Amino acid sequence: MSETVSVPLHAVAHGRAGDKGNRSNISVIAYVPEAWAYILAQVTGERVLELFRHKGATAVTRYELPNLNACNFVIDDALEGGVNSSLSQDLHGKTLSFLLLGEVTVTVPRDCIPKGSPYL
Repeated sequence: MSETVSVPLHAVAHGRAGDKGNRSNISVIAYVPEAWAYILAQVTGERVLELFRHKGATAVTRYELPNLNACNFVIDDALEGGVNSSLSQDLHGKTLSFLLLGEVTVTVPRDCIPKGSPYL
C-alpha cells in the first residue's frame, strides 16, 4: 500500500446533483474503484449533515451504490424552502455538490488518486 495523504474529496471523486422541493440530492462517485471504500468510511451522513447545517439541513440519508462505486446523499431542508421560494440565487444542485466536494477532506492512499492529478 502506498503512503496516505489527506486531500479534498474532489481529488478522488466527482459529483452529480439535483433538487426537488426543499431537498437536495448529491451523488459522490469515485474516480477509481479503490477509492470507494475510503469514501464510504469517511463521508458519512453525519459529516454531510454537519456541512449543510448552516443552510438549515435537518437530516441526511446516505444510499450506497457499490456497483457504481458511489454514494447518494439526500439532504432534507437544505434549499432554504425550495428552489422556487428561496431568495438565494443558484444555491442548489451543482453548487451544493461543489461545496461537498471542496470542503470535505478524505485520507486515502496515493494509489487512489487518478494519474495526472495535482494532488499526486
